[in-house]
Amino acid sequence: MSDVRIFMSFDIDNDGDLHDALLEQSLRGASGFEISARTQAGTMTDNWGESARRRISDSDEVIIICGELTSESPRVSAELRMAQEEEKPYFLLWGRRETMCTKPVGARPADGMYSWTWEILQNQIGQTLRTGQPLEVPERCKRP
Repeated sequence: MSDVRIFMSFDIDNDGDLHDALLEQSLRGASGFEISARTQAGTMTDNWGESARRRISDSDEVIIICGELTSESPRVSAELRMAQEEEKPYFLLWGRRETMCTKPVGARPADGMYSWTWEILQNQIGQTLRTGQPLEVPERCKRP
């Protein structure tokens, strides 16, 4: 798998350690992905929203790290909505094994939250990208 550009969405007020952990994993040799952008601090103005949308649009995929208070984070909910509007593949990552993590507002009922292991992370990045790509129809199967 070539390096996949990831937008990392997380509760900046409560889960900075989770950001650091995923960033560290992305820097491993041959990880197959890079964190190209992430949630930014600051007041959620129109400029903040435009910047976030541009960074999400420029990414290949969005990973939303879910912590205990993610459902209360307006930034994460806004970034999820933008990813959905931009039709970017995304998945939710269970950030803390020892606590009950919550999904952001706007998560679909079918959006599962995946355990955070190296194998699941690698598999989910590949799987999400594969299902997010339009199917290619072989020339022999196309109508004239």
